Amino acid sequence: MAGQAMQVLALNSSPRKSGQSKTELMLGHLTDGMRQAGATVDIVNLREKQIKPCIGCFTCWSKTPGQCLHDDDMRRELYPMWQSADIVVYATPLYHHTVNGLMKIFLERTLPSIEPFLIPGDTRWSHPLRHPHPDVVALSVAGFPTDTAFKALSHYMRYLCGDKLRLLAEIYRNGSEIMTKPFCRERMNAILGATRQAGIELVQNRSVSESTMKRVRQPLMDDPDDIVRLHELAWRSMIAARMTPEVFGKKGRMPQPRSMEDFLLLMRMGFNPDAARDLETVMQFEFEGAVSGMCHLVIRGGRIAALTGPADQPDLTVRSPFETWFAIQSGETDGAQQFMAGAYTAEGDIGLLPRLKELFGRP
Repeated sequence: MAGQAMQVLALNSSPRKSGQSKTELMLGHLTDGMRQAGATVDIVNLREKQIKPCIGCFTCWSKTPGQCLHDDDMRRELYPMWQSADIVVYATPLYHHTVNGLMKIFLERTLPSIEPFLIPGDTRWSHPLRHPHPDVVALSVAGFPTDTAFKALSHYMRYLCGDKLRLLAEIYRNGSEIMTKPFCRERMNAILGATRQAGIELVQNRSVSESTMKRVRQPLMDDPDDIVRLHELAWRSMIAARMTPEVFGKKGRMPQPRSMEDFLLLMRMGFNPDAARDLETVMQFEFEGAVSGMCHLVIRGGRIAALTGPADQPDLTVRSPFETWFAIQSGETDGAQQFMAGAYTAEGDIGLLPRLKELFGRP
């Protein structure tokens, strides 16, 4: 029908709920753009649906052609929606280098859409389609720091669509575990804006421009090695505390630094630029104990530089056992009480000490 809105079915297979799922975060901005461009979008969280796995009985090929044996949400609701969609978005977290189990079950249950007869081909054999198949958009997130993590998923999606179906776009986002951290906010806002633009372009052009895709896939951090170091520090700390990431975060815990470089990385990652707009200062730390040495932080105009070694003219100098200062920084002990007890000393602008909590969050 002329003028009829494009129908989009967006399938989210993340088991995590809103606020935790990075897959859902990316999908939400993509579908916002699709709606902005005039499409009608149905978002389905597969975790909320009853979808039984395919049992390989071939009832849908023989006894009841085109209809599955299982009487569940897939047969009654989702399969008809999938059949009538113009575009289907397969949004999945990267599990074992490809789609996760919920998405795999959904994909296997689309078997009624094809007939059992064989069509030979040069690179692959296939089956005849019973009805037109929606165009496909693949979306995924992964904690790995580079896009090489998506190679297997990309191969799977391209092979799944083959020559008969159109894979309109592959929207992949690495570094997912730091996407919502404050130190990534500026770049993440740009990435989410580009993801929304990708949704607009998919509805308008059935494709995503190279420039938009480049913005979607821009690095969250300049050095991927920093992501690797944060990843290792966080997991070692959670293992030592016997906590899952969710509990670790709810308790306000932070990764345990193991070196001066680790400490400086965590300070950079926890820095709150909004709290430092009016501040120009140099803070120096002299540590002893498990980690010993000197380092300093230069804060100017809402930006921070974290450097090893002494500063020329520090405004504040803190001398502390490394373990004591980390316990204060992580909130395990009260900094003012430790100062009064002589657990550490400070000289210079000690008025900066009460501001440390607002200047440095917990990465």
